[in-house]
Amino acid sequence: MSPGPLAAPGPLAGLDPGRSKCGLVLTDPACLQIREALVLPPEAAWERLERWHRHQALAAVVIGDGTGSGPWRRRLEPLLPVELVDERGTTLAARRRYWELFPARDWRRLLPLGLRQPPRDYDDVVAQLLLERRLGRELLRTTPAP
Repeated sequence: MSPGPLAAPGPLAGLDPGRSKCGLVLTDPACLQIREALVLPPEAAWERLERWHRHQALAAVVIGDGTGSGPWRRRLEPLLPVELVDERGTTLAARRRYWELFPARDWRRLLPLGLRQPPRDYDDVVAQLLLERRLGRELLRTTPAP
C-alpha cells in the first residue's frame, strides 16, 4: 500500500495486536514524533485507545493486515477509522529498528546485530513501523523505552 491522504487530520495510533500483548504508539503526523509508546495486554491497549480518542480525537488507527487484525478491526471500526498496512517482515525489521532507537550498551555492543535480542518486548516498535509504513517516513522517538 502506498501512503495516501489520511482519513482526517489529527493524531494517529499504531497498533500491533496480539493475544497476550499489544504494541501501541501514538503520534501526530504533523510533527513526526512519537508521543507515547507502550506494550500492554490487549484489554489495557483497548482502554488506552479509547482514552486517546476521547481526549484527542484520533484520525485513525493503523494496524497490520495479518490474521490477528480482524477482531481488532471489527471492534475499532464503530469507534474510529481503521487503516490496514502490509505487515510482512515487521517483526525482523522491528528488531533491527529497536537497536537503532535504543543503541546497545555494555557487552551487547560486541554482538553482531543478527545475534542481538532486545532485552524487552518490542511490540511498540512494530506498531511504530506500521505507522511509518503508512506515513511513508520515519518518526522521531523522544519517548524512553517502556
